[in-house]
Amino acid sequence: MTGKERVRTALDLQAPDMVPYGEFAIDFDTVEKILGRKTLLRNKAATLMALWEGRWDEVAESWVQDTIALAEAVPLDIVSAPCLPAKELDVPLKMDESTWEYSDGRVLKYSPVTNDFTVVHYPPGDWLPSDEEIAAAADPPEVPDFRVEAIRTVVDRLGDDRHITWGGAPEVAMPLFGGMENGLSHYLTDPGRIKAWCEAQCEGARKSDRLWSSLGIDSVLWGADFSYNAGPFLPPALFGELVAPYAARRVIAVRNAGLKVLKHCCGNNWALLGEFIDIGYDCYQSIQPTAGMDLGELKKSVGDRMALWGGVAVETLVSGTPDEITREVKEAIAKGKPGGGYIFGTSHSVAVGTQYENWLAMMEAFESLRSY
Repeated sequence: MTGKERVRTALDLQAPDMVPYGEFAIDFDTVEKILGRKTLLRNKAATLMALWEGRWDEVAESWVQDTIALAEAVPLDIVSAPCLPAKELDVPLKMDESTWEYSDGRVLKYSPVTNDFTVVHYPPGDWLPSDEEIAAAADPPEVPDFRVEAIRTVVDRLGDDRHITWGGAPEVAMPLFGGMENGLSHYLTDPGRIKAWCEAQCEGARKSDRLWSSLGIDSVLWGADFSYNAGPFLPPALFGELVAPYAARRVIAVRNAGLKVLKHCCGNNWALLGEFIDIGYDCYQSIQPTAGMDLGELKKSVGDRMALWGGVAVETLVSGTPDEITREVKEAIAKGKPGGGYIFGTSHSVAVGTQYENWLAMMEAFESLRSY
């Protein structure tokens, strides 16, 4: 079987010749070790600073070509085509060596641990979309050619034998305007505006769904989280009213365009699994054992209705040992492999700080156990 066939079989809840392998992402420090050169692919801080400096062409070239090079160097059955960033963006003012401020008052801090910038302050204000912004969301501009060409390049090079997924088709799941705290409060204080925005987003997204399918991708990969480690952001009843209906509409639209829907969702999602099934996700990724999401229990609970994608905890890749990695691979394969409907990978991604010897140990153990 090709990787494309292998993944499709797993998504159809059957057993392929071997367990497929894929990652939501492999961050730059591991990519650099694999390729033996520097990269901007999944190099979040360096990419953003390059964009601030007007080096968009360099970012685009690295994201596309290094996606291809990585897939040719690693036995990835699933390849995520890059969603290139906008060419024009707001450049913040540098305040000190780790702090930047946007013109609207948002403050960014750089974290060397995550190699990323995080908004640490939202000034007081109405962060909800205006009527004009809602109307614009329902009638978005044409997808830029550079984003289309990036997908085409990856599909042309890898699409014959790899499952190509893409995260750029709008998810319309749980918008959080003004950050986590402000954003969640809006679900209680102004649910009507949340609904209006999601309605408009669903309408606008529908207009481009068939474009993605026509470019030769096989699925969309959506990454909005719904839960903390202790449980959902919203009470399940509120999730069912304000999130699930729009998520389901997007799944129906994307499936009607001929694509599968893969759902990356961190945290403890036990209370939402029924909604996941009703929404219609084809696959649940980012199965987080450190948040109580046991792969074996998930297999028993929903494995006959939704494919499962996970295995080794990202925390073990970062701070564990090769022996611990090998044990986790064996446990994951034993739980997920029987009967099919399973894709191997990490609990989240091969994140910044992953010890390279741990990733190598994971791949070696997986290759020895993946055959059916």
